[in-house]
Amino acid sequence: MSERAYDVIVGLDIGTTKICTVVGEPDENGIEIIGVGTNPSAGLRKGVVVNIESTVNAIRKAVEEAELMAGCEINAVYIGIAGSHIKGFNSHGVIAVKGSEITEEDIDRVIDAAKAVAIPLDREVIHILPQEYVVDEQAGILDPVGMTGVRLEAKVHIVTGAVTAAQNLIKCANRAGLDVIDIVLQPLASAEAVLTDEEKDLGVALIDFGGGTTDLAIFADSTIKHTSVLGLGGNNLTNDIAVGLRTPMKEAEKIKVKHGSCLSATIPKDETIEVPSVGGRKPRLLSRHILAEILEPRVEEILTLIDQEIHRTEMKDLLGSGVVITGGSALLPGLAEMAEQIFQMPTRVGTPRNISGLVDVVNEPKYATAVGLLLYGLENRPVKKFRIRDGNIFNRVTNRMKSWFGF
Repeated sequence: MSERAYDVIVGLDIGTTKICTVVGEPDENGIEIIGVGTNPSAGLRKGVVVNIESTVNAIRKAVEEAELMAGCEINAVYIGIAGSHIKGFNSHGVIAVKGSEITEEDIDRVIDAAKAVAIPLDREVIHILPQEYVVDEQAGILDPVGMTGVRLEAKVHIVTGAVTAAQNLIKCANRAGLDVIDIVLQPLASAEAVLTDEEKDLGVALIDFGGGTTDLAIFADSTIKHTSVLGLGGNNLTNDIAVGLRTPMKEAEKIKVKHGSCLSATIPKDETIEVPSVGGRKPRLLSRHILAEILEPRVEEILTLIDQEIHRTEMKDLLGSGVVITGGSALLPGLAEMAEQIFQMPTRVGTPRNISGLVDVVNEPKYATAVGLLLYGLENRPVKKFRIRDGNIFNRVTNRMKSWFGF
């Protein structure tokens, strides 16, 4: 095995439409991209594994392609998780500080207090994300270690997901010969790749417009405030084209990528496209304007539902930087313009940043999650990898309790 294999970080984005592997090597400026592999995904629906065999084969192909390009063997990865089973909520905990000075132990205790909420047995905590600390009623503290105080509060954002969905993702990676270092919520990973520190501080809504789901993450004051997942995405657009133009799904996807637009007003009515027919019939010439009229209401529906979710959180006033859209479907022409009209806020399409190496290869919104997983991995270097069949994320608690009682 190459010596290089020990210090590379690998992000594996297991999406509904594609599986993407990005390999990075830490350098003094951050991370250098040294390998990329993609493969169409057939075993997922709306971000959740529905066919393990298909998913395992697609992972193997994407990983092999990345290994060839990077010139090293991949054996451990960070995985992104999405799907409408993901739920995020805010919680808070309070403790009395033991000494006069706040220590790391106090931070651990207050976060334990904040996460002591009733979570159903079929759900697993994926992330506990500290938002802010309050020391003796002094709010807005990001790192209270070393401060003097008698009462410490923590406000946290807890992200949970279905245990089975997370286990199936790990199982697929393990069967493809990979250890899983950590599971990361996809919009959090994408945020690492495409958002600037100023945007997170001023307030920003990140929309990850994927194939099976559209994910929302709201940041303000440099912390995460809200996460949610909508079970609609680019596949719904493709399906609408297939039905509306009576063409196979594969051809509908090609038409969407090549000719799609979600602003019909900008498309000349006399512009035509060739549409393959079903069952060996002859291709037809149709107006490109009709295609835009099919896409426009669906995109409008998805963005309106996201806008309603932002309104529901009562956080719209916090979004000083507006909206950033990323993900594979973010390249649809007219999307940013329509989003500006619906959200009434400045909107941009986000591509990965803070990277070097194969920048031209990954400089697209569809690589945001995979590159974000690398950057997350760089910030959170692991102590221990886990596999589905030994002490992993789902039974670490049991093992910890055994060690307490000396079993």
